[in-house]
Amino acid sequence: MTRLIVAAGGGGDAVAAAMLHAALYGDEDQAVILTYAWDRLLIDPVPGPRGPDDFTGLEPLTPTVRKVPAKARPIAPAGSTLPRLAAELPHAFALIDPSHGAEGVTRQLEDLVTHLQPTSIDLLDVGGDVLARGDEPTLKSPLADSLTLAACGQVNAPIRLLVAGPGLDGELSPEDLRSMLGPLVHTFTAKDAEPVGPVLDWHPSEATGMLTATARGVRGTCEIRDAGLPIPLTDEGPTLHAVDLDDALSRNELARAIMSTTTLGQVEALSREICGFSEIDYERNKALWLKEQRPTKLDAESVLRQLAQFEAEARSRGVTHTTFRHLTEALNLDGSQRDDLRRLLVKSRPEQYTAPLWRIPAAS
Repeated sequence: MTRLIVAAGGGGDAVAAAMLHAALYGDEDQAVILTYAWDRLLIDPVPGPRGPDDFTGLEPLTPTVRKVPAKARPIAPAGSTLPRLAAELPHAFALIDPSHGAEGVTRQLEDLVTHLQPTSIDLLDVGGDVLARGDEPTLKSPLADSLTLAACGQVNAPIRLLVAGPGLDGELSPEDLRSMLGPLVHTFTAKDAEPVGPVLDWHPSEATGMLTATARGVRGTCEIRDAGLPIPLTDEGPTLHAVDLDDALSRNELARAIMSTTTLGQVEALSREICGFSEIDYERNKALWLKEQRPTKLDAESVLRQLAQFEAEARSRGVTHTTFRHLTEALNLDGSQRDDLRRLLVKSRPEQYTAPLWRIPAAS
């Protein structure tokens, strides 16, 4: 049997899809994970999602869908985590190409459904921003989720919408989401997190990282993103809920507006009109800013000194954990230095590594 899991926002949603498959379906079924190649600027210095022309080594899966095998490589200067995911996880990763808007993504989904005849189709979002109206002041990245939701809403096949880790992406609060969530489908456990544990040692996803941390029992407040957003790690963190797809579409104004789009540019224009911004514009501006910065050299003594100051300030804010993605930016390091930073800190202070998060110790 084949299960099709659509990673609504790409990035960490694809890793969470692998955890979902192991938890709900086990090893007897095969999984095809349909996802964007959109890893943000820490991994990919080129703004926006990557398409098939940005890779070498892709394999045809259907006339409109390409598989990303372990041998695939992004064409410089682009970057992508998908080939490494394909190498380390037992699932097939298929690429969402958003260049033809919602109509294009709908065709890709229809092709996959026809080709695979999947036993089930799940649309998975970590955090729950797929349920945003579009005008929430905390909303940061609605485009990808709205695009996959718009496409799934037009496919003539039963699709189950699932939200994991309500509020963990920092875009909608757990309180705002609670009334919109349907039945509890599963609560992830430490055992469920085991298959993706090694992946999250290097993958930069913050929301999925916190999802697995809460599944392992971590509780507290985690600071994420370049802005240092505080995210509560509670018993709601490892939960997985079903949500009515039609209800989500009726709520998500951007998803409804982009259903007939045929280009990514049209999707962006409608995002600017409805949400007041395009997250790809944000990436374009940040990419220009990063080009002008001179990152600090990763010197162990200097890093540990800066870390001590960061931890003292974080404690004063009530923070108990942070992500290596946030630490990289807080210490003024380049995204390419993130793995080196993690290795340095885990080696020097292993007791603070609460995989995949960094624990802020209490004041001595």
